[in-house]
Amino acid sequence: MGIGLITGGAGDDPAGIVTYTIVGATTGFQLLWLMLLSTPMMVAVQSTVARIALTTGKSLPELTTAYYRRATTFVVIVILAIANVLTIGADLEAVASILAVATGLDPVWFLLPLTALVGYLVIFRAYATIKRVLVGMSFVLVVYIGAAALAQPDVGEMIRGTLVPSTTFSSAFLLAALGLLGTTMSPYLMFWQASEEREEHPTVAQAQSADTGTAIGMIYSNLLAYFMIVAGAVTLSGITVVTVTDVADALTPVAGHYAFALFSIGVIVSGLLAIPVLAGSTAYAVADSFGWREGLNEKVADARGFYVVFVGAMLLGALIDLSPVSAVDALYYSQVLDGLLLPFLVAVMLLIANNPTIMGTRTNTRFNNVFGILALVVSAALGLVMIIGLI
Repeated sequence: MGIGLITGGAGDDPAGIVTYTIVGATTGFQLLWLMLLSTPMMVAVQSTVARIALTTGKSLPELTTAYYRRATTFVVIVILAIANVLTIGADLEAVASILAVATGLDPVWFLLPLTALVGYLVIFRAYATIKRVLVGMSFVLVVYIGAAALAQPDVGEMIRGTLVPSTTFSSAFLLAALGLLGTTMSPYLMFWQASEEREEHPTVAQAQSADTGTAIGMIYSNLLAYFMIVAGAVTLSGITVVTVTDVADALTPVAGHYAFALFSIGVIVSGLLAIPVLAGSTAYAVADSFGWREGLNEKVADARGFYVVFVGAMLLGALIDLSPVSAVDALYYSQVLDGLLLPFLVAVMLLIANNPTIMGTRTNTRFNNVFGILALVVSAALGLVMIIGLI
């Protein structure tokens, strides 16, 4: 279950927490049904990625290079790397801001120490230790369920919002829906899971275990997101929320110090969980594209390129927070890039997973195909809306 839980928990990063909170604050319980719909799509996409990695023994960049064109792989990796660095910057800023609220210091004082802490864990600690830390952090995120419970939501309205689809065509509703689905399904989670499954489960015989762990991790991830929306809907309705600091400032007088404390713990832990996953997915993708030796279980001396990209991605993210570029802009543009990349990746993944020449007898399951195609349609629609919005 470890890889699935780490991947699922990393999907609820600080940038995602702000997005889910904004969704709740602006639309109440209206979009909870989308969380119910997106859960099987998320399970299908990640399970298909894991199946491909375990069956072929190859990463996504290796497969796109082998069956498509190297130029295609290069474009995908560049877009992924830029989006990941921007998201790392937004996540670092969010964690630093929470620590600044708690201590009264300027957030800038926390950026490099946070980067150094994550770098230390990855470079100087054993892979088994890193995994235990990441799995432990993923469990800590259950505090968001506690935060939602403290908000005392109307259970009847929650159930209605979950089971009865509600749509409007207002700009606030459409933006909230785009942000919610775009945050739920992110390309970096696909690259991370494929690489980690290949590294930890070297045989096809372990595929069933990977499927189970993936399903549990994705359900857990969306359950946490669900309660983030609930907490935002109850405590911050009508309050303008843009950054994690806005949430922190608004939460204490409305929901009390306990809810603020739980929220703060969640942001810090989710950041420390998501940042190494974002940097790791970038490092895996770049290393696989150039044929470098890679893996968190490798020593630095044996996989220099992999670790240089890993640390470099975090440092670039920290530099963004020290530049005139705001964390809000970084998050926005990362979501735009992810929105453009996701439908292409899902389409390629489905083609590979259903090709018997590549997969042999382990072609994709009907469940993965049905909800994978649905994810493709939804992600393509999201990308189209984003392009229209930019134009």
